[in-house]
Amino acid sequence: METVGAYEAKTHLSKLLERVIKGERITITKHGVPIAVLQPLESLRKAEPKHVIAELHKFRSKHRLNGLSIRNMIEEGRR
Repeated sequence: METVGAYEAKTHLSKLLERVIKGERITITKHGVPIAVLQPLESLRKAEPKHVIAELHKFRSKHRLNGLSIRNMIEEGRR
């Protein structure tokens, strides 16, 4: 993945977008710190609902509340 500074990205945005259209991913940095990623929309497709549900069930089977209720957690967060 290519890395480009914020100033260069601003100056050459149209060229960068053309590269993204061709499938490249480009990281934009500010003072050497990554702040954004330009990538084609196809790579952001939504996951299949069946897959998401299966992942949720998998997560829930490994993480238990151990007697805590949602109401207790909400009240705890308000303190």
